[in-house]
Amino acid sequence: MSNPNENLLSLNASEATPSRVGRREFIKTSSLAAGALAFGAPAFVRGQHLNSKLNIACIGIGGKGRSDTDACAGENIVALCDVDAGSEAYQTQTKKYPSAKFYKDFRQMLDQMGDQIDAVTVSTADHTHAIVASAAMKRNKAVFCQKPLTQTIYEARYLRNMAHDRKLVTQMGNQGSASDGLRRAVETIQDGLIGQVHEVHVWTNRPIWPQAMERPAGEDPIPATLDWDAWIGPAPMRPYVGSRNPKDKNGVYTPFNWRGWQDFGTGALGDMACHTVNIPFRALDLGYPTEIEAMPFGRMNKESYPVGSKIRFAFPKREARISLEHPHLFHHSKKIEHDPMTLWWYDGGQPDSTARGGHDLSNKPPAELTADIVALLGKLPDSGCLLIGEGGTVFSPDDYGSNFFIKLKGEKEFVNYLKHPAMAQYPERIPRNRHVGDFGHAENAADLGQAHALEWLDAIKANKPEMCYSRFDIGARLVEIMLLGCVSLRVGQKIEWDGPKMVAKNCPQAAQFIQRQDRTGWALS
Repeated sequence: MSNPNENLLSLNASEATPSRVGRREFIKTSSLAAGALAFGAPAFVRGQHLNSKLNIACIGIGGKGRSDTDACAGENIVALCDVDAGSEAYQTQTKKYPSAKFYKDFRQMLDQMGDQIDAVTVSTADHTHAIVASAAMKRNKAVFCQKPLTQTIYEARYLRNMAHDRKLVTQMGNQGSASDGLRRAVETIQDGLIGQVHEVHVWTNRPIWPQAMERPAGEDPIPATLDWDAWIGPAPMRPYVGSRNPKDKNGVYTPFNWRGWQDFGTGALGDMACHTVNIPFRALDLGYPTEIEAMPFGRMNKESYPVGSKIRFAFPKREARISLEHPHLFHHSKKIEHDPMTLWWYDGGQPDSTARGGHDLSNKPPAELTADIVALLGKLPDSGCLLIGEGGTVFSPDDYGSNFFIKLKGEKEFVNYLKHPAMAQYPERIPRNRHVGDFGHAENAADLGQAHALEWLDAIKANKPEMCYSRFDIGARLVEIMLLGCVSLRVGQKIEWDGPKMVAKNCPQAAQFIQRQDRTGWALS
């Protein structure tokens, strides 16, 4: 299995690996970028320089979209787009960026302002991520898209190939990727800190939104400020329903609870695994799993995800190449080999209608595996990631992987990575996000999000897609793996996966969830 940082998987049955760029092609490409001669490139690349400001269009400005927009405030925010002009976010953001033009439909925005836009942020509901992003990418815009990058496996492969073919600067919004701690965990585990890893356990406190519900009956008047057709996008049309619970300000679908619906979200797994599985995905060079088996808690229906699930991902033996600290003229990387391993995912818990998210938060790894964590922290945190290797264990106690602890074989307790003496033997070889230092240790979500977006903006100005640590060539691979868990839940059985062909070999009925049938008028560009 190839290193996720090296290869590109094609949309057809074969795997395509891009060839190394020759010196002549490198000079040609560099000249195009420096001389701004590339036809169809963003306006910035065609006629600006590194100290100029980018023209940014922000699609989806509520919720995470607000912080994604604000992270780009040092540039020119020229357009804001959101299907709801009646939200508090609309009031706040249109006042904050008074010179930006406002749209409800991103297609109209791109048609009218395409030549004035250099880059686009996409912070909509999951089911429209790929539709919006591909429309911007077709116009050769740089794209920052929130996690999960897409709602389906096919869309992830599609965007990944599109970004590669067009050489676009892209970034998926899993902000933990910006942290020094995560990058330190990745390089040291790859370099053998805990030896071969055969078992990984990842758990989360999600869902914190309703799941395991049937579609509500009835229909409510659509608010005059909301474009319901645009919000539904590629999903099958359904009646608008507002709130059915006076205590829940988020309503049945909008602006937050869409995450639990199969037509719109990806459940707890899709929402959080882009954060919590980030360390093992990168450190263990995870490619295609061969088996995925999901076990739901409580009721599983055809409308929403369950209140809890335990999912097993089996990965085969694989090879990867990692960068050298001091590359030689002809040697820039070295080969490493990984044994087969199993990743276990846990979300939610047993049904409890009185608790947040409708579950008791009991779904966690076996107690004997987490006893040392409890000894360290006094309790098991609601979210975490545990990698069990032949030479020790690594534990990260948060959603973003910005901090981790080490317990090597023969040691009695976990020690923070900043204090563990074994770390001194492993050099830093993964480039760090230069903006993290602007926010201290930048271990909280807001600061990491800012640094993550600024890395993307730097890459646009330098015209270097590889500067983005969570570019689509990387982020899409992680999303593909995690979405397989969603597919297994929906088909109700174990999946035997052929990754290059995107086929569940033992389960033809999975095809409808691997590639969605988009509603007329809403398709990938």
